[in-house]
Amino acid sequence: MNTLASTTPAAPAASAAPRAQARRGAPARWLALALETHISLPLFALCLLGAMWFGTLHVIEAERRAAAAAARDATHELLDTYEAQMARSLSNIDQTLRVLKYAVEQNGPAGALPALAAKGLLPPGLVFQVEITDSHGRVVASNPDVGPRDLAGASYFEFHRHSRHDQAYVSQAITHPGAAEPHLHFTRRIDDAAGRFAGVAVVAVDPAYFTSSYERSRQGERGLLGLVGNDGVVRALRVGEQVSWGQSYTPGPTDMVGLRACRIDGETRYTSSRPLGGFPLLAVAGLSESEQMARFRQQRRAWLLGAGAGSALLVAVVILVSAWSWQLAKARRRERQAHETYAAASEASPDAFFVLRSIMDPRGRVADFTIVTTNSRAEQLTGLGKEQLAGQRMSVMLPGAFSAGIFADLAAVALSGVTHETEWLARALPQGERWLYRQAVAVEGGVVVIVRDITERKLAEGRIRHLAHHDDLTGLPNRSLLRERLEQAIGAAASDGGAVGLAFIDLDGFKLVNDALGHNAGDALLKVVGARMARCLGAGDTLARFGGDEFVILLPALAGEPASIAPLLERVRQAVTEPVLVEGQEVQVSCSIGVTFYPRDGVDANALMMHADVAMYRAKELGNDNVQFYASEMNASIDEKLVLLEGLRDALDTCAADHAGPCQFELLYQPKVDLRTGRLFGVEALIRWRHPEQGQVSPERFIGLAEESGLIVPIGEWVLRTACAQSVAWRAAGLPPVSMSVNVSARQFEDKRLVERVADALRASGLPPEGLEVEVTESLIMRDLGRSVDKMRELKAMGVSLSIDDFGTGYSSLSALKSFPISRLKIDKSFVADLADRADDQAIALAVISLGHKLNLRVIAEGVETEQQRDFLRANDCDEMQGYLFSRPLPAQALARLLADSHGGAA
Repeated sequence: MNTLASTTPAAPAASAAPRAQARRGAPARWLALALETHISLPLFALCLLGAMWFGTLHVIEAERRAAAAAARDATHELLDTYEAQMARSLSNIDQTLRVLKYAVEQNGPAGALPALAAKGLLPPGLVFQVEITDSHGRVVASNPDVGPRDLAGASYFEFHRHSRHDQAYVSQAITHPGAAEPHLHFTRRIDDAAGRFAGVAVVAVDPAYFTSSYERSRQGERGLLGLVGNDGVVRALRVGEQVSWGQSYTPGPTDMVGLRACRIDGETRYTSSRPLGGFPLLAVAGLSESEQMARFRQQRRAWLLGAGAGSALLVAVVILVSAWSWQLAKARRRERQAHETYAAASEASPDAFFVLRSIMDPRGRVADFTIVTTNSRAEQLTGLGKEQLAGQRMSVMLPGAFSAGIFADLAAVALSGVTHETEWLARALPQGERWLYRQAVAVEGGVVVIVRDITERKLAEGRIRHLAHHDDLTGLPNRSLLRERLEQAIGAAASDGGAVGLAFIDLDGFKLVNDALGHNAGDALLKVVGARMARCLGAGDTLARFGGDEFVILLPALAGEPASIAPLLERVRQAVTEPVLVEGQEVQVSCSIGVTFYPRDGVDANALMMHADVAMYRAKELGNDNVQFYASEMNASIDEKLVLLEGLRDALDTCAADHAGPCQFELLYQPKVDLRTGRLFGVEALIRWRHPEQGQVSPERFIGLAEESGLIVPIGEWVLRTACAQSVAWRAAGLPPVSMSVNVSARQFEDKRLVERVADALRASGLPPEGLEVEVTESLIMRDLGRSVDKMRELKAMGVSLSIDDFGTGYSSLSALKSFPISRLKIDKSFVADLADRADDQAIALAVISLGHKLNLRVIAEGVETEQQRDFLRANDCDEMQGYLFSRPLPAQALARLLADSHGGAA
């Protein structure tokens, strides 16, 4: 018990001893570190720099205060001198005024000046101009003689006439009629014997006289000298060589020198002012701060340069000495750190390290390796501790390395000395199957092996490869992977004599869904349709998204006749046409499919893709929702389109203003008539193309091609300009004015410059905006309702009328229709054709007429060819019509005759 009691306290004491020793050793280590030259020398230099700059800045500040004090003293001295000069000058002027006043009282106004001249009391006329006025302000005497003059309106005359005090007055610089320069007028009141106002004694002085004492050697180029009235208006002011007067000037406190910016010229000066006794004036003097402090600033620059140069020299010396000291200290530490580097690096590294020593057999080959050491990451990888591995043979502890071929690679590195890197999939690990990277580096007597887990990188690479070859939206193979698989299938079919099928699929009506419901709905539809088509295919087939709403099916290793795949394609077509619920709304699309086969239709990927595309377009031309197998004659249709497109470009060139030949395009004009009165009130411009080789080309053949190629925009601009010019020509010929209607295609309406092009056409032709009507289709407006309405409103604001063509085919809602800034609805001819026989077409026509009238719109029916159609429309209050019943589209000359006849009949 006694032994236990005596030994128990020893344990805490023993454990506390190292901690106390560590605490005592810490200050010593910090002190030793601080005494290192590369640390202590910069600290000492920093203190020295601080002292140097503190002294420099202190001296600069002392010199600045001294320079400022000297400038203030100089300003005060200048004001003393100037005030004394002005006091003498003003006293002489005032004495002259008093003498004048006395002479008038003794000798009368006319004899005063001669009397003074006789006594030599008149001031010199070159500097001072003396005048005496009577009580009415007329000058009765002057020296030099200025002749008769009326000063009744002068400020000083008014002052003395209304003031009975004998008080001197100083005017602002005034230029009297007949005088060459402005003068300051010093005046006193003259009274007669009865004390009544009898006139004014005046001494006029050039303002420059009061600043003639300005000395550039003393006051510099920007000094200030002058007189300021108590009213704050400058009487005379000189800055350098410039004399001025009349400005507003607010002096500071009198007899106090202040540093402030002058509002007259913006110069900062030391200024002071002092009142001048006997006159309502202040003497003002000032010295430019920049000139007065120039010498100080030069000295300050010299001090700063000197201090900067000394600092730079000191810093350079300290850097050199510290760098040399640091290199020595680093060399001393390098040996100590070298022993710690391997352990720290290996433990902190995410890689597993194995240091292996070679065990050689008698024939000089590597028989095995001894594991010298490992790190913690190697423990986690193998599931064995470092103590278990150290000193053991590799064949005993890691037998899997022999079966996996790892030992052979390590032995080759140990013998050749060439570093080897590789990746492999390790399956027999405690963590399960992992991808590993191995780097083996030869060292003396063995190898160092670095092993890194790259499973995450491999998975990421797999995801990247998948993204690179698959569509992001549908997850289907993309164009790149399709081409790769197609080329592989062609190669396999070429070697075994098989066939390959390729189907190009384009969705019909997808753009309408995408435009009407938005891109999110379009994306959802593409995913559903893609999944449906994929379920129709076999395991070896490929469905790829080619782009947009286009898909491609690859059918490799086909056997039998090409027609054998028709049932599969029919299943695909039916799967596409099934309704799809998108964002709560049921939509339905169909597809057009073009099919080609290797080797029948092409022997390479490009040929097969091109021919499948041609077949798909043939399916489109045949009305969509069908399957077409490629045939060689389809290329003839493509070639015909290319030829027609080239001819369309040439035709557009022939209609250019600078082209010498005839224009291949022609406008025909179909009349529009009022159903009630039969009056021809407007025409619709219709383009026709006379090809130099093919003759008359139907608009159905070239309008769609122009729309696809974008040529419809310049063609439409030609139509617009030609139609406007023709309308103006009819008016100029004395024909009754009619409304000119011009159709605008989808590409034209989407053109950002549409409104500008319409304005240009009206301006170039001189047609008033109300004479033009722009027809747009209902489906065109519904593509982008908001933007379409904005553009229509711009045209409406211009004065152009708008009508909706083919109304009833675009599925616009009533809420959208009421926002359209239109004036006319046109009933589509598809509803007019069977109007006399079909009740549903009659119901649609009646609905459109009623709707148009409810919205205060005119309703016109197009394609009226029979009297029954006309009678039905007239009986049901349709406003207007156009069609073959009244007239076919006519050339401009024929239409002019029709206008003349209708005008004559009306007359």
